[in-house]
Amino acid sequence: MKLTTKEKTELFGEGVVTLILLLLLNLAITVIITQSIESNPGLRDGIFIIKQSVTFGPMHFHLLSWENLFILAMGVIDVIIIYWRLIRRYHQMQLRHIISELHYIANGHFDHRIPFELKGDTERVIQSINALVDSVIESMNDERKVEVSKDKLVTSVSHDLRTPLTSILGYLGLIEDGQCKNQDEILKYSHIAYLKAQQMKQLVDRLFEYAKAGDKSKPSQEIDNIDVNALLEQLQASFKLDASKHGMSIEMKPLKKNVWIKANAESLGRVFNNLISNAFKYGKGGKNIYLSAKPEGKNGVEIVVANDGEQIPKRSLEHIFDRFYRVEESRNTKTGGTGLGLAIVREIVTNQGGYINVSSTKKLTAFKIYLPLDVNHPLQKNKRMTGEANEKQEK
Repeated sequence: MKLTTKEKTELFGEGVVTLILLLLLNLAITVIITQSIESNPGLRDGIFIIKQSVTFGPMHFHLLSWENLFILAMGVIDVIIIYWRLIRRYHQMQLRHIISELHYIANGHFDHRIPFELKGDTERVIQSINALVDSVIESMNDERKVEVSKDKLVTSVSHDLRTPLTSILGYLGLIEDGQCKNQDEILKYSHIAYLKAQQMKQLVDRLFEYAKAGDKSKPSQEIDNIDVNALLEQLQASFKLDASKHGMSIEMKPLKKNVWIKANAESLGRVFNNLISNAFKYGKGGKNIYLSAKPEGKNGVEIVVANDGEQIPKRSLEHIFDRFYRVEESRNTKTGGTGLGLAIVREIVTNQGGYINVSSTKKLTAFKIYLPLDVNHPLQKNKRMTGEANEKQEK
């Protein structure tokens, strides 16, 4: 920390004033002691005898006179006092600089941090202040992102609800005004309004599902022990009929050894239902859906849902898990996509302690989900212990 000229002058003045006061005090004490010794011959003679009888060193030096000893002692004490006073005033100046920096930050300069480095407790105070400011700024930025996110959410929901609602009101208005020529037109218009209402309901249901998946305040979900190979087999059996209706087949590649993961079975079911349904809906030209799993590190497993359908554009890959984001080619009333499905998938996987990513080429589009193993599952625990024992024997 650099002192200003004014502060250096203040510090110098503090030292000079302290020195003058100490010299006056030393002089007063010297005069008092001198007068006391001079007025007491016995004390004066005793000091002289002690001085003559006490020697030190090979040259038998005598002690200094009491005046010199007193001056030496007072000089040491004076230096200590002056140093203490200057250090104390310097610490006050440091505190004044810190307060000035805090006022500067509080006036809206949130990108500023206390720049100087000190020692001891004062340095820890500065580090704590800078860390606190960083935390506050991060919270403010998060709050701004939440506000922006809310605005985008309202805008997207308004747009997606207004479009089918306008159609519903339009067709029902035609019926209400009696502009239908016959019963067939009434049924036609009411059926279109019904389909648009179904589209609105799907969006509302997706919104509710997304809010439920991302709600951190709700009680923790029940965690189940899930056999990965059994899960893959169940998914293959459950979607086999739907796959054949879409002209596709589901192929499954299990793990060589059974492993168990910790997750909520109902939530995980929604994840794979969403991914496989998307493969049917958007995997144009695809003939196969591939389900597979492989170990990921010592305490995880990677489950892959892939299809050989149309490639996802590269510009869309980094946004595909965003709310209301839809690949342009798939945003139509036929598919009825809400743009929330994959956002829900990511929220659920994250809440289960895992993560998801996607890759897409002309040959294959793959969603890869990492989930933690249930290391405390009895069978898995026995396998790990057996494996460790085998490793020790091999060594």
